[in-house]
Amino acid sequence: MTTGRNRASRGGTACIVAAVVVATAAIVLPSFAAGADRGSPRADVTLAARLSELGYTGRVGSTLEARLGRPVDRDLADTGRNLWFDPITSLHDDNSCAGCHSPTNGFGDTQSIAIGIDSNRIVGPDRTGPRNQRRAPMVANTVFYPSLMLNDRFASLSGDPFDPGAGFLFPAPEGMSLSYLPHLLDAQAFIPPTERAEAAGFEFVGDNDAIRAAVTQRINAEPAYRKLFARTFPEVRGGAPITYEMVARALAEFEFSLTFANAPIDRFARGERGALTPLEKDGALLFFGAAGCVACHQVSGRSNEMFSDFRDHVAGIPQLVPAVTNVVFDGPGGNEDFGREQFTGNAADRYAFRTSPLRNVALQPAFMHDGAFTSLDAAIRYHLDALASAPGYSPTLNGVDADLSGSIAPMIPILSRLDPLLSTPMKLSEPQIESIVAFVSDGLLDPDSRPERLRRLVPKTLPSGREPLTFEFNP
Repeated sequence: MTTGRNRASRGGTACIVAAVVVATAAIVLPSFAAGADRGSPRADVTLAARLSELGYTGRVGSTLEARLGRPVDRDLADTGRNLWFDPITSLHDDNSCAGCHSPTNGFGDTQSIAIGIDSNRIVGPDRTGPRNQRRAPMVANTVFYPSLMLNDRFASLSGDPFDPGAGFLFPAPEGMSLSYLPHLLDAQAFIPPTERAEAAGFEFVGDNDAIRAAVTQRINAEPAYRKLFARTFPEVRGGAPITYEMVARALAEFEFSLTFANAPIDRFARGERGALTPLEKDGALLFFGAAGCVACHQVSGRSNEMFSDFRDHVAGIPQLVPAVTNVVFDGPGGNEDFGREQFTGNAADRYAFRTSPLRNVALQPAFMHDGAFTSLDAAIRYHLDALASAPGYSPTLNGVDADLSGSIAPMIPILSRLDPLLSTPMKLSEPQIESIVAFVSDGLLDPDSRPERLRRLVPKTLPSGREPLTFEFNP
């Protein structure tokens, strides 16, 4: 379906960037002289040298097969694609993986805060229903992520998602039990159907294993799925049942295929000096240099050039409180999100959330863990001085949906834990702000991740025969 408004814009990425732009807090950066050195060979040399110093290759996407030890299995990925869009994996029968990780938005959320079960079955700006607690993270390129989710509650303890040697850590009841699987995404795929507010609903009686067994039973009952799985698994061809491990492998294989890491910055790093515009080069020089963004949005080592340190920080973000929700919020007023603390149980982790990976982030309609910001101007100015900006924060002025525009969570406890990197104001000139946003929005965007390219992945019909969700693509 092609309807609805598109809230995604370059401006919204600023809140991600600004959270680390202030990492060099006490600095006031010099303004660009009008046109000085823009696009000059000197700028190219300086940027190329900095990328080399950081170990940035621009080739991470091409390493997938070598790290997997095999090519992506296209048949299995296609089976996973069908499952991704099919409500058959949702015992509540009204959501699918794509309901919260949509090709309309780079396989990310269409919402500031995700809507799972009891939705109106629309995927896009017009989606309605009870909210969860956070937005759903983007899943493109997650094959390279050493940890997953906005509070890093799924992690490869080796720091490498391709290496289960030290184990994969999940919240109870799974714990370390999924560590026998070959990749972190194979393990993670065991979890979404068990999430009550997202997929399973609250009526089903049984634990996570029982939910997965019920989902697998539904899939085995569909001849079309048995035919799809038989292409990859000889035992299914021989009449054996599809197992949930096969389902998880299919979903993970589809995610492996969602590798979109060939942005202008990658082509620049590989020697194509014209891949970035002069404005984007200005922003890149700041991002990797004086503005200090790369301190948290890292590109070296375990970051796998994903523009995140995959650590959790308190960035002083206002917390939106849904008018109607399917989950229990934290705090004495039942209106807070304790973030990382929910997993660790450690009060020192309260309000901490993962540094957002920035690849293709311009495709998101809202930013930070709860989508509190949708515009560049408000977001970047907030993060340049969170302590001063917090009292004036308004959900309505920041463009969030009406059901998220009520009272926000108490700010004093959040700001009292503000990361030291963000505690001192920093001044940026308007040209500097413009250039950093241009770099992150366009310089980090792989053209293949755009909605007009991804809409081809939406099945016209589903193997289960169920009614597909409706996706709001722009014309």
